[in-house]
Amino acid sequence: MNIAYWIVAGLLALFYGYAGTLKVIHSPDQLRPMMAWVDRLPLPALRALGTVEILGAAGLILPPLTGIAPVLAPAAAIGLVLLQAGAIAVHLTGEDRRIALNVGLATTAAVTFWLATTR
Repeated sequence: MNIAYWIVAGLLALFYGYAGTLKVIHSPDQLRPMMAWVDRLPLPALRALGTVEILGAAGLILPPLTGIAPVLAPAAAIGLVLLQAGAIAVHLTGEDRRIALNVGLATTAAVTFWLATTR
């Protein structure tokens, strides 16, 4: 893989690893100041979302790093694009209409997919 992939995928994995960990270990009360939409999801769904984000972060890094099933890296990137499409829908249907971060993350994940598939 090229250096550009590792930079973009590494930054994306750091973001999703951090955000996912917050969703898995923190209570909705602790997340509310950062995520206004947190009350719209049941706690198990919030925990599952965090787990998916952590797995997506791992999927960007571990397969190319180990050489085991490297096809999972582009699949993880597409999964993160779809995750952000859902996040944009949640933001637009609620009170919080700030989607700039979500659009940026979706774009970054799409670029990661492109970098993972062009060698």
